[in-house]
Amino acid sequence: MHPFEMPESYVNRVVSRQGRSHTCETFDASKTALVVVDMQNYFMVEPYPAACPEARSIVANNNRLAAAVRKAGGKVIWVRNIAPAESEASWSMMKERFQPGIAKTRWEALHIDHHGAQLWPELEVKSEDLHVLKRRYSAFTRGSSDMEVVLNDNGIDTLIVTGVCTNVCCESTARDAMMLNYRAVMVSDACATLSDEEHAGALSSFYLFFGDVQTTDEIIGRLAK
Repeated sequence: MHPFEMPESYVNRVVSRQGRSHTCETFDASKTALVVVDMQNYFMVEPYPAACPEARSIVANNNRLAAAVRKAGGKVIWVRNIAPAESEASWSMMKERFQPGIAKTRWEALHIDHHGAQLWPELEVKSEDLHVLKRRYSAFTRGSSDMEVVLNDNGIDTLIVTGVCTNVCCESTARDAMMLNYRAVMVSDACATLSDEEHAGALSSFYLFFGDVQTTDEIIGRLAK
């Protein structure tokens, strides 16, 4: 798990602007969803090229958060990244950023039925949970998923974002959520990426300009109130 503490100067900037250090001091659980991003085999275990070993250290906190959100009356949404064959053409720019062999592996391993596209087996998924398939880094990008429909159908206005990678799909989804007028929180010890520096940079920037950042214990404590 990445060590992380929000810089005091950043906290002071947020307090001077909004009058408090956390935007989400309370949660209306009935309008809250835990959005677990890309905790699937392709991003969790080698030899997949996008494997993030640190992601395995946050499984327990994701399970704790899921249990707390369900108990409080909120929704848990498991988001998986897939790469349909047709997306090779519609996202050709993305493909250019990989060597041919790596690109081939990515598109094959993120086929919806492939092992790489399946949720990590240690996640405690329940029958009442919701599932979203996305085709871009952000679940909210046009054509990426039906996330907005799922949220609106369930009366959700607050997202607790966790998963992998902190600075890629988690941050992209959380930022876009704020831009679409959802309250968004990133969980510092329930997200992971490839380095402590990337993790800290993403969370710090998000906290300054887009939403809240809290720990697993802070969120569970607030959900229990």
